[in-house]
This record gives sequence, C-alpha cells and structure tokens, in this order.
Amino acid sequence: MNRPPVRRLVALLAGMALAMATIVVRLSVLQVSQADAYQTRALDQRLSTVTLPAARGQILDRSEEPLALSLPARDVYADPRYVVDPWATAVRLSPVLHMAVKDLLSPLTAHTSFAYLARQVPLSEADRIERMHLPGIGFLSSTRRVYPAGPVAAQVLGFVGVDGTGLSGLELQYQRLLAGVAGRRTQELDPSGQPIVGGIDVERPPVPGMDLVTTIDRDFQYQVQAALEQAVKANHAAGGEVIVMNPHTGEIYAMASYPWFDPNAFSTAKQSTMRNAPVTDAFEPGSVCKVITAAAAIQERAVRLDERFTVPDQMQIGTFTIHDAHSHPPEPMTIGDIVAQSSNIGAVLVAQRLGPARMATYLSRFGLGQPTGVGFPGESSGLLLPLYQWTDTSLATMAYGQGISATALQMAAVYATIANGGVWVRPRLVRGMVDAQGVFHAAPPSPTRRVVSAETARAVSEMLAFTVQSGTGVAAQIPGYQVAGKTGTARIPKPSGGYYTDRDIASFIGFLPAASPDVVILATLDRPATIYGGVAAAPLFQTVARYAIERLGIPPGDRLPLPPHLQPVG
Repeated sequence: MNRPPVRRLVALLAGMALAMATIVVRLSVLQVSQADAYQTRALDQRLSTVTLPAARGQILDRSEEPLALSLPARDVYADPRYVVDPWATAVRLSPVLHMAVKDLLSPLTAHTSFAYLARQVPLSEADRIERMHLPGIGFLSSTRRVYPAGPVAAQVLGFVGVDGTGLSGLELQYQRLLAGVAGRRTQELDPSGQPIVGGIDVERPPVPGMDLVTTIDRDFQYQVQAALEQAVKANHAAGGEVIVMNPHTGEIYAMASYPWFDPNAFSTAKQSTMRNAPVTDAFEPGSVCKVITAAAAIQERAVRLDERFTVPDQMQIGTFTIHDAHSHPPEPMTIGDIVAQSSNIGAVLVAQRLGPARMATYLSRFGLGQPTGVGFPGESSGLLLPLYQWTDTSLATMAYGQGISATALQMAAVYATIANGGVWVRPRLVRGMVDAQGVFHAAPPSPTRRVVSAETARAVSEMLAFTVQSGTGVAAQIPGYQVAGKTGTARIPKPSGGYYTDRDIASFIGFLPAASPDVVILATLDRPATIYGGVAAAPLFQTVARYAIERLGIPPGDRLPLPPHLQPVG
C-alpha cells in the first residue's frame, strides 16, 4: 500500500488549519464585533407589537343622556391562502354580513395574506360566523359607533368612519379629545406565535377618550325636529332650520336642519342632508336684518323714537326701484312702525340717516361677515362686502337684509344680543368634558362684547314686542306671554345675478319673555308655498316656543310697557 506523499499531507493539513482559522476568526467576529447586531435582529424577529385601541368617548346631551357611544364589535377578515372554497364561503357569509356574494368573492380570492371582509360587525353576527368554522376566516376586536337617538341632532353630532375617526360635526371637531390615546403591547413570541415564558412582555395601556357634554337637550331637540318636519311639509317647503339658544350664555338647546339623515347609516345618506346648514350655509336674511338698522340708528341717535317719516311704497335708488311688500299711499311711520310693519322703504330712509360707514360698522359689530367662533367644522362667515366695494344701492338693500348673506346662527346671535341687553355672546354647543374618572370639566364661558347700550336694546325689544302684538308677527303670539320678534321674507339670488321671482326664504326670529328673555328662537323655511315669514315661519316659532316654555320651565315674567309712539296709529 502506497502512502500519500508528504507534501500532499502537509498541504491538506495546512488547508484544514487555514479553514479552522477562518472559522475561528469568523466566530470571533460574530461573537465580538457583530454580536449586538445579530442579537438585535434575532430579538426583532421574536418581538411582536400590537396597537391597543383606546375607547372613544361618548357624546352626551346637557343632562348627560347619550347621543353617541361606542359598542364592542369585530372586524371580519380573510386569509385567502387558507380559504378552501371561496364560492361556498361567500354564499354562507352573504346573509350574515348583508353583502352580495360577488362583493365577497374578490377579497376571498385576492393574492394576499390579509383582506377585510367587513368592519365593525356587531358581536351577534360575528359570533354566528365564528360558529361556522370557515377555513381562512378570522376576527379582530373593534368597536362601532352608535347613535341611539337616530337622526336627532344628526348634523350637529356628525359621524365617524370605519377606522373610528370623526368625519364631520362634533365628532370631527373634538376628534382628539374623544379618541383618546392608543396603547401598545410588545411581546416576545416563539416561531409558532406563542408567548415565550420569561420573555419580553411590555404593555402601555390606552388612555380612553373623554366624554363630550353638549348644550343640546335631547328630548327638546326631538320635539323641535318633529315640529320642523311638520312645518316643512305643511308649507310644501324645500327645507327649514330651527335654532333655540340661551341669549345670556350662548348655549344652544336645539339646532335642526330639515331634511336630515341617520348617522347610523350615513353611507347611504345624501351629501346635502349631512350639512349642519344653520352653521355652514349662508343666505340673504331679508327683513329680520332690519333689527340691526333700527338698533344702529337708535344707538347713534340718527333718529328720534317719536319721529315720523313719510314712507311711500316705492322709491328709486339709482337705476334700482325698491318696493314695500304691499302697495300703500305715503304713510307717517315712526322707526317702531317701520320695524313692526316691515317697511323696506322705511328701513332705507333710516339707513340713509346713518350713512354707509356707520351702517357697515354696526353690521360688523353684530357679527355679520365673520364666523361666530363656535368652532364647528365648515362654519361660514357669510358675506359682508367691505365698505370700499359698496355701490349706490348697497346701503339701501342692506338696510332690509338683501345684498348681504349670513348664517342662521349669526342671525340668532343678533337677536340674542338684543335679548341680552345689547351684549353679544358667542354661541356654544359644548358645556364641558367628563374624564375617565367621571369628573366633569366645564368649558370656559363664552366671550362677550357690547354692541349697543342696554337702553338701545330695550327700545328695540319694545319694537319687536309691538311687531308681535300689532304688526307682521301676530301669528307668533302665545297667550300669557309677551313675545318679541321679527318676520322676514328674503328673495333667493340667482347664480347669474338678480333674484328668483318664485323662490323665497321665510323666517321669524324672536325671544321670550320680552322683558326678561330666557330663550331666543330662529325659524326659517326654504321656498315655502306661502312666502311671508309672518304666515309660514311665525307659527313654527310659536310651536317651538310652546315646547321651550314647557321643557325649560320658562315663567311668563313681566311685560314691557309699550310707549305711545308704538301704539297703532288711528
């Protein structure tokens, strides 16, 4: 037997020694210089971090009755790799998930390891699916937003999407406070996905969202919406709005816009019904704006309360002819008569005494042309042209509320200013928050500003009480109570310029009791069959006012004595 040459053995030994040295060096490098990096990579492969969703806060009415709350639910998903028979699976899931079979087939056959089938499925339905033991079908814990009162205050509340984020209304405005802060849990898992005993297990618990306490009275809101719906249908109107607010605190007891929607099924609702129109939509207010003209003239002493104007039924301003609502011979009218009889010509004569600069100043002081600051998403500022853009007719038309636009909330705040002794108060929809410990934190009081003196406000209140007693607002009278208010009929402008001849907005805004008001109520109807505010909107105001008296416990109070210059002439 021949032995290998010595040189071959030496070469083989050297090669083995070199290989061993290389291995030793590599192991040394791994154990010393790269040990931390590989340990980190190994740990990352074992660690699993999941988000722990925070419980979304409730939205409550002023008595802390629930308007919106979150209930446990489950998201249903599929891992198509393990779905044995997609068609049969879709057929079984279809009636439970209320989805078409063809809509389920797409995620069941997708080239992925995860596909949602349905989100926020009620627990009862999810349990039915789980009992089917369908291969490839899984579940994730979730919640679904529920609005127990359905369409009550729907446009105010808004709604949330499938990911639990507020998309409109108070749900959007207070998203950060309602949502809370999500938590996290990090665990060390073995290859089978089971926790490793003694491994890392760290949890940061979620911080639940705070509950939002609104100023809305749920039961009263329901009554208001019922009255509004009835009025819209009775007057064959396209829609309508109602606001009920406290003139001293700015708290809104009810805010409604018809037609409305059910936030429990917002995905099927018309986009136009989702807007909180009293805040987001501006309109030309018409004669209800005459209260600003009167207050400004009295405050600036541009007219005397007993001074009589000779008021014709039409007048020419440049190339524009202005008419009163009804033909009449020239009549002597005080400023109170002008308000009570809602004379456009009389309002123009008063505004001419003021002049453009002072008229523009008071329109702005009363809050027109600027947001109220309620903070509601999409709030409109309305439209008030800057003084340098006024034309020859601007002063005249703005005196009776045309050529200017405002939201219903802005106009309600105007009348609240008169009812509050000349002090404007920012409207508010939120009373405060309730934290996780159940402690109520009141919202700061609404900011205020004085617009006119208390004496001016009282004089205007007397005119508004006279309007309901003997003027255009008699349909708003309530036995035993002295009501102050003003009618309005405003033409709707065309996009191309000018006004429609057959489209109007009828309104009535008032407060009661007239001498010491507890509540301000705005009622408007969009394109009613009977266009006049005193005929269409005043009865709606009266109905809502009766509800307010009962619900809020409003006493009759004292009556404003009407001075001689406000007594009917003749």
